[in-house]
Amino acid sequence: MPSEKDGVMIILSSPSGAGKTTLVKKLSETDNYEISISHTTRQPRPNENQKEDYFFVDELEFKRLIKNEEFLEYAKVFNNFYGTTRTPVIDKLNKGKNVLFDIDWQGADQIKNKKLDYKLITFFILPPSKEVLFERLSKRHVNEKLIAEERMKQFERDVLHWINYDYVVINNDLNICYTKIKNLIDAVINNGSKDYDIDFIRDHVDKLTS
Repeated sequence: MPSEKDGVMIILSSPSGAGKTTLVKKLSETDNYEISISHTTRQPRPNENQKEDYFFVDELEFKRLIKNEEFLEYAKVFNNFYGTTRTPVIDKLNKGKNVLFDIDWQGADQIKNKKLDYKLITFFILPPSKEVLFERLSKRHVNEKLIAEERMKQFERDVLHWINYDYVVINNDLNICYTKIKNLIDAVINNGSKDYDIDFIRDHVDKLTS
C-alpha cells in the first residue's frame, strides 16, 4: 500500500524540440530523483545507449509487452512505439524515489487515468517562440529538413494539450526553466506557496498558436 514515505511521480511533456529530455536529465542529477526509462521501437540516436536512454526493442517485443499488459502507458509517435513498464516504476516509488517521466501527452493521459495511489505532478514545457523551436529542430535534424517541418506541424496539435497539465513552463533559458520546475515540485511536495501565473501562460500559448 502506498504511504507518506513513497516517492512522487513527475511527468514532463512537450512538443518535440522544447527541451523536456534535457530537463529530465538535469532533474535526475538531484538527490532522490530517478528517470523512468521507456521502451521504444525507434532506432538509437548516435549519443544514446541501451538501458540508459531507452530500452531499444523491436516491434514484436513491444507488442508482446502490450499483450501482457505490462505498460503503465504507451503510444505510437512519429511511426515508433514508446512505453513505460509498470514494475520498475512502482518499485522505485515504494523505495521513496521520485520518478521522472519523459513522455508525450498521450502517455501522460494514460498515467493520469490509471489513478495510481501516488502523488502525481505534471508539467508541459513550451518553447519561447515557434522560430526558436524550428531553429532547435533544424539543428537536431540537420540533414533532414523535412523532419523538422513535420515536427513543426505536429507542434500545432501538441501545444493544444497544455491545458491538461498542472503546470506549464517556458524553456527560454535551460537553468531558469529547471529552477522554476524544481521550485514548483518542492512547493507541491511541501505544501508551500507556488510562483505560477496561469494568465501569463495563456497569453504565451495564444502567441504560439496565432
